[in-house]
Amino acid sequence: MKLAVVIPAYNEEKNIGKVLDCVRKYTENIIVVDDCSQDKTGEIALKKGVKVCRHIINRGLGGALGTGIKVAILNRADIIVTLDADGQHDSDEIPKLISPIIKGEADFVIGSRFVEKQKMPKSRIFANRLGNIITWIFWGANCSDTQSGMRAFNLCAARKIEISTQGMEVSSEIIKEIKLNNLRLKEVPIKAIYTQYSLSKGQGFVVGFKTFIKLLILKITQ
Repeated sequence: MKLAVVIPAYNEEKNIGKVLDCVRKYTENIIVVDDCSQDKTGEIALKKGVKVCRHIINRGLGGALGTGIKVAILNRADIIVTLDADGQHDSDEIPKLISPIIKGEADFVIGSRFVEKQKMPKSRIFANRLGNIITWIFWGANCSDTQSGMRAFNLCAARKIEISTQGMEVSSEIIKEIKLNNLRLKEVPIKAIYTQYSLSKGQGFVVGFKTFIKLLILKITQ
């Protein structure tokens, strides 16, 4: 089965090269969506020989994921994996992530940091639990790690999921789409890898509040 890995990236010149080297152990079909970075993210990715799609304006995580998934579908990928560009995902867990899809057990797999107990920053635990609660209240979708950026789709799921949001709220929107389309969801445990750098890239209170408002608008207008 043809595997494509989609990596949304914004100002990630510090880590993108190392991330790509790790992912290449599992596929050459790598799509980096450079979300109008102001550094050398796109240039480094091009030198690594992967496909680079560059946004001429910064669209946000949702916009970048939407672009990457569409390109992967056009490239006739059978399985699409998404992961972050900041190094917080272990690419060696890709085989475990896609295994339920290969076996025909799931349409969508999410790499969860909460299936198995492990040490995580309290701020991340709180943000994720809040995201889980909001996703469940709004759409009745139950998932232990709605905010995980490490996911896998089969082609059927990728075609059915419609991403309309632009920012961080896309993580909850994807779970909503899985629920609404009655797709089979499975969670597999992944490592929680945090550095000072990756923590600095996450959601603060202001971003988190804006994300909630956008999800509320999505719920009202859907």
